[in-house]
Amino acid sequence: MTDTDASEDPNDEIQYHLEVAEGDVADAVLLPGNPERVDKITALWDDYEEVAYHREYRTATGIYDGAPISVTSTGIGSPSAAIAVEELARVGVDTFIRVGSCGAIQPEMDVGDLVITSGAVRQEGTSAEYVREDYPAVADHEVVSALVAAAERLGYDYHVGLTMSADSFYTGQGRPGFEGFRAAGGESLVEELREANVKNIEMEASALLTIASVYGLRAGAVCSVYANRITGEFRTEGESRAAETACLAVSLLARMDDVKREAGVDQWHAGLSL
Repeated sequence: MTDTDASEDPNDEIQYHLEVAEGDVADAVLLPGNPERVDKITALWDDYEEVAYHREYRTATGIYDGAPISVTSTGIGSPSAAIAVEELARVGVDTFIRVGSCGAIQPEMDVGDLVITSGAVRQEGTSAEYVREDYPAVADHEVVSALVAAAERLGYDYHVGLTMSADSFYTGQGRPGFEGFRAAGGESLVEELREANVKNIEMEASALLTIASVYGLRAGAVCSVYANRITGEFRTEGESRAAETACLAVSLLARMDDVKREAGVDQWHAGLSL
């Protein structure tokens, strides 16, 4: 190993980008994009401490409803989100929940509704650098169940289904680029996805789900609908609902894990009561 390799060793005690070490974070971490969302998430907790802030990566750890919980912002897009997952996994994290915003592409979905991702269309390029392109991006069933249960208990409107994750906010999501530029297939993209019953478009979920599956970790995503691309409605609404749903889901996952240990089983299922 060269000196350069040693200086960037991802197995160093302090992680290269996140600047966190083992013991700084809980087993379950929420992953918003915007560092400013960290304050909105930790405001829901019983107690917390900010443990690191480097570049777009801001991390805090605390307690919510008796369960240890952390949050790390990832910036925009799958490449930076993948770095967060890599380095958090190296310090012991085993559960990841993306908390974000999205554009809905089904007409019945309202601004402010939640979308709980069950699987994702891998239009981003990051996950292809981990595994072959026909490998599925699938959310962990326990995380999906916990997010659904949390949304139900909180009384929030939600939809469960497929998400498309893109690398580009503009042309990759069927929007015009600079001076009206259109990428090949861009004008029909949203309609093709809508007809295939895809629920929403965002920029991180498919990489998160793919990488977590490759590593045998739990992952899921819950996003607030900011825009409906079919109806043309747009408002920055529902952000706190996604955050609260994800926090409660972490608490429910902790209870699921307790129930599994008591029952002597590896997987939580509907026959096990919370």
